[in-house]
Amino acid sequence: MPSFIADHPMLCAVALILIDIAVWRLISADLANWKLAARLVIFAVFSAVLFNDGMNPMQAAPYADDTTLHLAATALQIGWWLFGARTLTVLLGAVMMQRVGHTGRLLQDLMGAVIFLIAIIAAMAYVLDLPVKGVLATSGAVAIIVGLALQSTLSDVFSGIVLNTTKPYQIDDWISIDGTEGRVTDIDWRATRLQTSQGSLAVIPNSLAAKAKIINFSRPADMFGLAVSLQVSPHARPQTVIDALERAMQGCRPLLAQPAPSVAFKASTSGGAEYEISGFVPAMGLKRETRNLLYDLAYRHLQAAGVGLLSATEGSTPPALSGARALLERSPIFSTLRQEEKDTFSHNMSLHTYRAGEMILAAGEVSDHLFIVESGVVSVLLIKDGHTFEAGRMGPGEVIGEAGILSDQAALADFSAKTFCTLYRIEKEYLKPCLDARHDIGEAMKALLDFRMHAAQTLTQDAPVVPVKKGFLQWLRNRGL
Repeated sequence: MPSFIADHPMLCAVALILIDIAVWRLISADLANWKLAARLVIFAVFSAVLFNDGMNPMQAAPYADDTTLHLAATALQIGWWLFGARTLTVLLGAVMMQRVGHTGRLLQDLMGAVIFLIAIIAAMAYVLDLPVKGVLATSGAVAIIVGLALQSTLSDVFSGIVLNTTKPYQIDDWISIDGTEGRVTDIDWRATRLQTSQGSLAVIPNSLAAKAKIINFSRPADMFGLAVSLQVSPHARPQTVIDALERAMQGCRPLLAQPAPSVAFKASTSGGAEYEISGFVPAMGLKRETRNLLYDLAYRHLQAAGVGLLSATEGSTPPALSGARALLERSPIFSTLRQEEKDTFSHNMSLHTYRAGEMILAAGEVSDHLFIVESGVVSVLLIKDGHTFEAGRMGPGEVIGEAGILSDQAALADFSAKTFCTLYRIEKEYLKPCLDARHDIGEAMKALLDFRMHAAQTLTQDAPVVPVKKGFLQWLRNRGL
């Protein structure tokens, strides 16, 4: 060894400890492997310095004649045990991080505590030459007293170990623990922390989580279940209700095709019959939006089938209306017509049916009539880069062909029947004078046309190409300098 180290071993040992602290703080956390390598090298050099000068950590400190040197050597030998425990903890933590990731942090902390406890007992036995049996007996009695005082906390700790070992959930999973739903943000010694959909923080003790019913919405990945329950009149024919709800499912694009969504009858009482639509979406953030959309579609398709959702109090039975007249009542565009105008309109509407796959209105065709969807699902198809894709789906009450009616423009998309559909047709020669007379309906139809044209242009136009920055700084970044 260099003469300076041989002449001043204690000074060099203290310097190595300070260097280790400085290196550990200066090296970025992104360079974890380099930090670990530096610590292993420094610990190896530190060990060599102590053993070379006779300060063996397995024995009592030398320099019994010099109290100052003896105390300094004892401190360095105890420091060797603690330094070694910390190095071993970091090494095991790095190995475990590659295998179990951040979810094993609680287990790593426990293992580190055990390693440090062993190091402290070893230092007391070898360096301080204390009777370990007596220390262990005393510490055991103290542990019993502390354990009884911290029984609840220890229950949380060991429950946390079980949760980290069995892994019913991990960080960033969406889960429900005993009815509390949220995203897992942290799992520590005492509790599991959830960020709820309202943005609040829920802290659930690990002992409670280990005993509670846990539902993990993030497994399997990319598939999140949802359900919508509806109550209808008990007098409605079940098959009519099921057919309407199945059309509502087909009109809801966010629902995954596999596993396929389903409709199930749940219960029936004298007050009403309950049905449930269940399905899956590809992202947790889509659940609320899809549930709202599915409920709206179910309402519209049930209404088109002549079935209404059950209200808290049944009112008087509405007068029977023809299909065309009832459709005008439900249409968001024509609902503002006066009653006598709706009656006249309904007499000038003709019913048309389309089987699944049939074309209703082709792209490029100038329509001389307006369609109002009575029942079924209509698929809207656009073309981009020579490929046809589905841009949307339409349901009861929505209109088709407004571009030809308002401005003799060709349809921008193909409108085809996705399911069996019934549509009412109004000819342009009758509808045009009505639009000129009723400006509110004309403006509503123009707003609808503008919205659809903008949406079609957005979906079919190519995304702008971001120019690649060129220059000396970019050249340096590309080369990792």
